[in-house]
Amino acid sequence: MRTTDVVIVGAGPTGLALGVDLARRGVDALVLEKADGLFPGSRGKGLQPRTMEVLEDLGVLDAILAAGGPYPVGMIWRDGERVGEHVMLDPDEFKNAAGDSAFTQPWMVPQWRTQEILFARLEELGGRVEFGRELTGLGQDEEYVTLHCASGPDLRARYVVAADGGRSAVRRALGIGMTGETVDPNPVLVSDVRITGLDRDNWHIFPPGEGDGYMAICPLAGTEDFQLVAQFPEGTEPDTSLDGIRKVAAARSHLAPEDITEVRWASEFRPRAALADRFRSGRVFLAGDAAHVHSPAGGQGLNTSVQDAYNLGWKLGAVLTDGADPVLLDTYEEERRPIAARMLGISTGVHRGEVRRGAATMQLGLGYRESPLSEDTRPPADTLRAGDRAPDARLGDVRLFDAFRGPHWTLVALGTEAPALDARSVHVVEGLPQEPYGKGLFLVRPDGYVGWAGDSAGALRSYVTRLGPR
Repeated sequence: MRTTDVVIVGAGPTGLALGVDLARRGVDALVLEKADGLFPGSRGKGLQPRTMEVLEDLGVLDAILAAGGPYPVGMIWRDGERVGEHVMLDPDEFKNAAGDSAFTQPWMVPQWRTQEILFARLEELGGRVEFGRELTGLGQDEEYVTLHCASGPDLRARYVVAADGGRSAVRRALGIGMTGETVDPNPVLVSDVRITGLDRDNWHIFPPGEGDGYMAICPLAGTEDFQLVAQFPEGTEPDTSLDGIRKVAAARSHLAPEDITEVRWASEFRPRAALADRFRSGRVFLAGDAAHVHSPAGGQGLNTSVQDAYNLGWKLGAVLTDGADPVLLDTYEEERRPIAARMLGISTGVHRGEVRRGAATMQLGLGYRESPLSEDTRPPADTLRAGDRAPDARLGDVRLFDAFRGPHWTLVALGTEAPALDARSVHVVEGLPQEPYGKGLFLVRPDGYVGWAGDSAGALRSYVTRLGPR
């Protein structure tokens, strides 16, 4: 029986991002995927600004920028004529809400391409994915989790992360329930198609007609494909075949059936929102869709999932390679489950037209002020606090996000001398007081959030001894 530090079940964006993060920390991790290859569809296509920052830290930003593009303006059609534009994403609203971030709008990359990029990065770092390995059961004791697969040898790992989607086999094996609701009872067809007769400058919107649901056809940036989305009445089973999709397109638009030249991937779903009752059972963690299932409206599911991985990755690395107290792993659920619940509310609100895409969907304002890892020794004030995302800024020739990049902690000392810390994994950056930081000491976690803030070297050392880096 092979033994490894971490087994990640599922090679979607969550599992691959976690694999990348663990690989760069020197953690022996293996990704298992029951399919014979990576997921082939576009499903999650929007990367929010905070996720772009995460991907920059993981070393894939250039590839992500090259693979995608901005969202096109919506174009409304009626009776074969263009009747007006529909601005789904207000660039000014996003720009105003971006603050210090270099990313001022969502970036469109089809999910299959995001996965290819993360997979290539994982292999570059020496990580591994084993395809065709379906989990059939697992058990755990105080030291290890044993995994049984339909093919290949059983595995043993110190920790397991379920990143195997909304129908997670791991979650079911653990007996963890999900609490949720149907966001919309009407089934939705989503497919990646090749089309002639439509420009790639607009997101084409075909409002509902008599007896028909809406249809939208969006050019997928960086590809020759379009994503076709069509809603159907409750109780209908959408036909995902080429003929079925041709009939829908012809019935709801001016397109002729033969204008749909190819279906590259197709699926159907019923929008729902659900949250796992727990994100952890012993040595097994839930992440991504295994822990929370979103309506695709607003582009929050994939983004929340990647940030689950980003939160859990540094904590597993600290325990497995730096000797941190395993109690640190308790903070994964404490921090991520409230965030997931909040983002589920936003996804549902966008779907129902109650929340506008913009500041609420960028995910830059999310943080962990209530976390046991967040300690602020300054008087309460309406300013940057421990638990907040550490803003980008320039200290002379140094960009803070460049200083943060990597698996280390960063001590930012502004207007005061940085104290010596007995922690090899802390990088130090010093400079003059800088807004929105102000003056003081700020210990930034490996995932880019302020863990400790204050001006007392003694209190900082106490934090490092209790919770921080080694």
